[in-house]
Amino acid sequence: MLANVSGLQSKLKLIDNSKAFQGFVIFVIIVSALSIGAHTYHLPTWMEQSLVVLDVGITVFFAIEIVIRFLASDGPKKFFSNGWNIFDTLIVIGSLIPAGGAGILIARLLRIFRVLRLVSMIPELRMLVNALLKAIPRMGYIALLMFVIFYIYGAIGSMLFAHINDFLWGDVSVAMLTLFRVSTFESWTSVMYETMAVYPLSWLYYLSFIFLTAFVFLNMMVGAVLDVMTQETQAMREEEADELALESGKSAEVDKPASAADVAELKAQIAELKGMLIQKAG
Repeated sequence: MLANVSGLQSKLKLIDNSKAFQGFVIFVIIVSALSIGAHTYHLPTWMEQSLVVLDVGITVFFAIEIVIRFLASDGPKKFFSNGWNIFDTLIVIGSLIPAGGAGILIARLLRIFRVLRLVSMIPELRMLVNALLKAIPRMGYIALLMFVIFYIYGAIGSMLFAHINDFLWGDVSVAMLTLFRVSTFESWTSVMYETMAVYPLSWLYYLSFIFLTAFVFLNMMVGAVLDVMTQETQAMREEEADELALESGKSAEVDKPASAADVAELKAQIAELKGMLIQKAG
C-alpha cells in the first residue's frame, strides 16, 4: 500500500515538474484572462454560453492542478510553507464560488485574480514580486521622508499663496494635493506662473520642490528596488546552482564504479554463501 502511494506521488511529481504541464497551465491562465476580458463586451447569446462552459472547465482544471501539486509535495506542512502555494490555493478556492445569485459580482471579481497565477508560475515574475515586497520597508522610510518634505512645502505654500488662489493653496492639505500635481508635472507651469505674477521669485519654490521629489526621492525609490532585486537575482541563481549540484551529485553516486574494496567484499560474501550451501548439502 505504501509502495503504491509512493509510486503515485513520484508520478505526480514528474507531472508537476514537467515543462509541458507547466506550459499548459500558463496557456490555461492566458485563456482564462482572455475569457474574463471577453465577458466585458456585448456578445451573442451563444458566445456567452460558450464562455460560461469554458469558465467552468478552467475552474475544474485549476482545482485538479492544485490537487496534483498538493499530492506531489512532501506533506501539507511543506506545501503551505510556500507563500505562493497559499496564494494559488486561495485563488482556486475563490474561483469555486458559484457565479450566480447575489454573489455573482464577488465571484467574477475573484475569477479576475486568476490572472495573477501567471506570476506564481513564472520564476522570473516571482523574483520581481518578491523583490518588490522586500523593498517596501525601505520604500516606506523614503515615503515618510517625502511626506515630511510635502508637509513643509505645503505649509509654506499655504502661507505664501493662499491669497492668490484659495482653491489651490487654501490650507496645508489642499496645498499638498497641489504639490502632488506639481510633482507629476501635470500643468504645473500654470500654477507656477500664477504665483510668479505676484512673487517673481516663486519659481525657486517650485524648482527646489521638483528637484527633491521628482529627481532625488524618485531615484532613491528606484535604487532601493534595484538593490533588493539584485539580491533576489543572486539568491535565485545560487538556488538553481545548488539544485544542479544536487542532481549531478545524485547521478555521480548512481554512475560511480565499484571500488576494489567493494569487489573484494562482494567476493567474500559469495564465498560465504557457497560454504553455507555446501554444509547444508552435506
